[in-house]
Amino acid sequence: MTKPTLLLTAAAAALLMTQPVLAAPKPCDELKAEIAAKLDEKGVQGYEITAVENDKVGDAKVIGSCDGGTRKLTYVRK
Repeated sequence: MTKPTLLLTAAAAALLMTQPVLAAPKPCDELKAEIAAKLDEKGVQGYEITAVENDKVGDAKVIGSCDGGTRKLTYVRK
């Protein structure tokens, strides 16, 4: 490899490593289970996580987005 080619390759690799990694969209049930497991691990009790359409969130606290951004996961204490 020539020196200019090597420098260009190194610069391209460095640029790619600085780009944010885009998360793949998750199904709501999978994300809900992951969040519930984390809450249970911390000893949180008496909550409900619900997947709702984006326009149906209301006053609930949004804790995630799923199904390619078409739905939100909401958290409510019971």
